[in-house]
Amino acid sequence: MALLFAAWFIDYADRLVINFVLPSIGDEFDLNRSQQGLIISVFFLAYAICQIPGGLLADRIGGRRMALWALGAWTVFTVLTGLAWSFAALLVLRLLFGLAQGVFPPAAMKVTVERTEPGERMRANGLILSSNAIAGVCTPLVVAPLVVAFGWRSAYFSVAALGVFVYTAMARRLPPPLAQEEETAAAPKTPTKVLLKWGVLWRFGAMMFGYSLIIWGLVSWVPTYLNDERDIDLSSAGVLMAIPALAAAVATVIGGRLIDRMGGGHRKVVVPAMSIAVVTLPAMAYASGLAMFVVLATVAVFAVSLCYMPILAVPVRSLSAQQIGVASGVVLFGGQLAGIVAPTVMGVLADAFSFQVAFAFLALGAVIAAVMAWFTPQDTASLLATADQRIQAGALAGSPSYEKDLS
Repeated sequence: MALLFAAWFIDYADRLVINFVLPSIGDEFDLNRSQQGLIISVFFLAYAICQIPGGLLADRIGGRRMALWALGAWTVFTVLTGLAWSFAALLVLRLLFGLAQGVFPPAAMKVTVERTEPGERMRANGLILSSNAIAGVCTPLVVAPLVVAFGWRSAYFSVAALGVFVYTAMARRLPPPLAQEEETAAAPKTPTKVLLKWGVLWRFGAMMFGYSLIIWGLVSWVPTYLNDERDIDLSSAGVLMAIPALAAAVATVIGGRLIDRMGGGHRKVVVPAMSIAVVTLPAMAYASGLAMFVVLATVAVFAVSLCYMPILAVPVRSLSAQQIGVASGVVLFGGQLAGIVAPTVMGVLADAFSFQVAFAFLALGAVIAAVMAWFTPQDTASLLATADQRIQAGALAGSPSYEKDLS
């Protein structure tokens, strides 16, 4: 868990750096907001494309191998991003960066599933993936002063150095899978096409799309908004951004523990939480004072982050390690698709209308997530009742505690 926490931390920090150096990049290369949004979105385009292939490769050649390959490759592209010499070069490097990082999430999910019991997977994932929010706290506090003192390129070189350290630690210290997963390695494998045609997985992906539309919209544009519209310098913006990020870390852990105790029923978490977000996001957008903006943003981010683990819970708890690479790739694909849409659409809305309209647009994500929570199975039995017999057989063969899960 500590190693995966560190790897996810670097993964997320690498993605966040661009949001805090974007004003500097825009000034250096004379870019408008639409072009700046494109720099973010091209990464997510490549990132999204690789989710399902990454899951397929993880299932075929192993989660550990794929996770290490991804971490090593994106560390190289982190360094190269710091050496970018033009807008076109940035677009190409961000595309390659996204391709390398895109295979990591399903591989890391597989690594986690192979090393945890079904009943503890969401608590484990909640703690591991709280690293994303912790990175959201630490990155602005570290990157903003670095950019002010040494320029935006120094931020990429610093994160790459951490990437080398984490890669070495994972390569040397990651423990083997649990014995039960080794014993089921010879179990019949579910054909990839069967998993990809399973419509219910795509509904979970749509729910993840709604969640991620909000998260990536906020992290992509709040630093620029604070700098341009509120006249807040980059270092102060980093401190302010750390407040909702800390709330997200707490909410992610709570969400994981809560859904494990409930044993499913993500609707009970997602619908109320997203209802709060539907109200607070437009209110945040039109808040007159900075303090009220930060308070409402923190409430919105906390509510939305409570949903992260519940959205993943039913597929991750129900499927075997042999199936989870492709299955999680489908669900996470929805989230990365939102990473393509949110930065570009918000950049266009900010240029054409205002940042207020751009932030209010994010309420659409809350509506999508809440609606999809009603149209997805709430537990293992309900999920597998919708599945092909080959998926059911693979889940049964791959989980010695399967009958306990059903009960």
